[in-house]
Amino acid sequence: MRFVCAVILLACGRDAPEISIATAHGSAAERQTREDLADLLDRYDLSPWRSTRRVTIDEDAIPHSHPVLTLHTRHLGDPDMLLATNVHEQIHWQVDAEPAKLQRALTRLRARYPSPPVGFPEGARNQDSSWLHLVVCWLELEAMKTLLGDTRARALMARQDHYTWIYARVLEDAEIGNIVKAAGLAPN
Repeated sequence: MRFVCAVILLACGRDAPEISIATAHGSAAERQTREDLADLLDRYDLSPWRSTRRVTIDEDAIPHSHPVLTLHTRHLGDPDMLLATNVHEQIHWQVDAEPAKLQRALTRLRARYPSPPVGFPEGARNQDSSWLHLVVCWLELEAMKTLLGDTRARALMARQDHYTWIYARVLEDAEIGNIVKAAGLAPN
């Protein structure tokens, strides 16, 4: 049986609404990941990438954005990766809120990469998700460059163990950024 064991409410910034970070099972790993995420939210201004204020830490779930942003415990001791995963899932909320812009980018990415890989570790669950993740992962890289600097962000993306083809394209192909920017999805 799943249940939410604990919730931390954080006021991230003086005037920012609270962020709720719940644990699914209340395990030690979930509680520590919740504390680690709370520390990151205190340390970094994530407001440009924050779209949802509810987060659940679930050691049994694959990280996902909807319906509630859910993170795993696998990044204990790796705050940069936890930060990137949180930002990645928040970015899903942002691109979902801009369907026309997203479709413009996806149309061009489908033409550029007509057969992206599907499945772990190279691609996402299907081709549509792989194309979507070219956008999300490029935006994630840009966010991480802002937060951690270019060198550290690129090293972080290069060591991802999933979406490996997608992250490699994002790191190597500047045209992906041009496509995302032309669609109006890139932050100012």
